[in-house]
Amino acid sequence: MIEYKNITKAYGDKEILKDFSLKIEEGDFLTIVGRSGSGKTTLLKMVNGLVKPDQGQVLVKGQGIEGQDLIQLRRQIGYAIQGNVLFPHMTVAENIAYVLWLQGQKEEQIAAIVEQKLAMLDLEADLKDRYPAELSGGQAQRVGIARSLGANPSILLMDEPFGAVDAITRYQLQRELKKLYQTNQMTVVFITHDITEALKLGSKVLVLDNGQIQQFASPMEIQQQPANDFVRDLLDIAGVSK
Repeated sequence: MIEYKNITKAYGDKEILKDFSLKIEEGDFLTIVGRSGSGKTTLLKMVNGLVKPDQGQVLVKGQGIEGQDLIQLRRQIGYAIQGNVLFPHMTVAENIAYVLWLQGQKEEQIAAIVEQKLAMLDLEADLKDRYPAELSGGQAQRVGIARSLGANPSILLMDEPFGAVDAITRYQLQRELKKLYQTNQMTVVFITHDITEALKLGSKVLVLDNGQIQQFASPMEIQQQPANDFVRDLLDIAGVSK
């Protein structure tokens, strides 16, 4: 589904990734965890072409993205990030419908999809006519996820989407995302600083440090058989026991 082949990427004199290779299988929920500057967001943004590698190749569904129409590619990939990044001049319904409009779908189809996505994210139907400034932080984050799911993407990219909400809302969003993943056929790439969140959500977990893979395994294997001291320290600091 998604493959990184011998990726190298630097920003100025700082090399973020060097000869990085990884394959994400279709239907995986991959959580990527590591310190700031470890290359997590760079890897994520390479999937939809927002960042280009200096060397190497990124393949999506078996095709290198350098030869694809990036606008069309991005319309097929859901993208949710931290905080309220909704269009402030659009209602909730209009935000969710944005990609659907770009795809040229009919109004009645769009209306039905908006209602469906609101229900999926446990949002009341009457919120659809509100503007982002009228929403709570948790509601805005849910709408952002609903928008990323609007066109039923086969790939969903999420960059610390729950980092700006309180602990209770974060727990609720984690639960809802896990349920969405289990009931929809899609591949998820989810970035977090929180090893506990990574282990809870992922079917596979990638632990990164300085652009290098420290461990790539199931949550159970990482928890029971940490590959090195870096992974072990992450688990210890978070208080994660075997």
